[in-house]
Amino acid sequence: MGASDPEVAPWARGGAAGMAGAGAGAGARGGAAAGVEARARDPPPAHRAHPRHPRPAAQPSARRMDGASGGLGSGDNAPTTEALFVALGAGVTALSHPLLYVKLLIQVGHEPMPPTIGTNVLGRKVLYLPSFFTYAKYIVQVDGKIGLFRGLSPRLMSNALSTVTRGSMKKVFPPDEIEHVANKDDMKTSLKKVVKETSYEMMMQCVSRMLAHPLHVISMRCMVQFVGREAKYSGVLSSIGKIFKEEGLLGFFVGLIPHLLGDVVFLWGCNLLAHFINAYLVDDSVSDTPGGLGNDQNPGSQFSQALAIRSYTKFVMGIAVSMLTYPFLLVGDLMAVNNCGLQAGLPPYSPVFKSWIHCWKYLSVQGQLFRGSSLLFRRVSSGSCFALE
Repeated sequence: MGASDPEVAPWARGGAAGMAGAGAGAGARGGAAAGVEARARDPPPAHRAHPRHPRPAAQPSARRMDGASGGLGSGDNAPTTEALFVALGAGVTALSHPLLYVKLLIQVGHEPMPPTIGTNVLGRKVLYLPSFFTYAKYIVQVDGKIGLFRGLSPRLMSNALSTVTRGSMKKVFPPDEIEHVANKDDMKTSLKKVVKETSYEMMMQCVSRMLAHPLHVISMRCMVQFVGREAKYSGVLSSIGKIFKEEGLLGFFVGLIPHLLGDVVFLWGCNLLAHFINAYLVDDSVSDTPGGLGNDQNPGSQFSQALAIRSYTKFVMGIAVSMLTYPFLLVGDLMAVNNCGLQAGLPPYSPVFKSWIHCWKYLSVQGQLFRGSSLLFRRVSSGSCFALE
């Protein structure tokens, strides 16, 4: 998970997302799923009605009358369910905001505390930068506990807008029925379905990202004001006016392209890797029975271990792919605050970048493409201004 999420990523995002990612996650990011068909069960015997008091005829369900499947979010419960998702997302966003806040300050290169000397696994002395907990204590000392939630309001609005957008798109463009695959042969022939579902998720993610990105930019700029102790961006409405006056309409979409590329690479990488692993590396003949094969009393036991492995494949792939796509997140966040009149986006913290590609090349040369990816064990890089005496 990272500093950008309509993630939760996050990473959040996933889907993220996910996670999403965070779904945010997850989460927000979906893909193909594998499963087995459940055996049909005989319905229970109907109760005998009293001869003098006949049982009234059953009334048709309201959920079935509107053509819905009767699941969560169908019929009249759709607005309530959507509001519930927005409320839950707001709670998760508020709880995780201090983590994202510290991460963003590290991403822009703000290191107000000196490193400490420690030892690595080989016993050599190394310099360690303050961890998340030490950094958070420093923010509390400067701004109080409420300071940990700087920039939370526009971020809550951004995530709520993203959730509502995705829900509205599912109503306008409903997804096709998901057909569960039953065996390994079906898994090998389901690539077309995976591509179709991933394309659908990509469309929803890109649209929700574009609509929520202006609020994401405002949230990032509100948070990095901690570096220079500015108060330029104090509210959502006033921030919208200042950005439009100084940068025009494009100012609301700075850093959007690397975020979109990161989302697309994450979705396709996670879903395709999970599909190929489940299709070609997970052996359906492995079972949890002593003999390794199913039996007549439990014919589905030979698939139980395979299903358990497949259920975790996408989760593991999401973590791996999110690490590879982290540079897109970093570049997008840096571009959102670059050259906006705040100290964190100007030299000496950061040069003025001409484009996100210029930012990427600069970080790559400096060896800083993964800056802020770790919040616990942060070693001083070789190119840092800190030196070990």
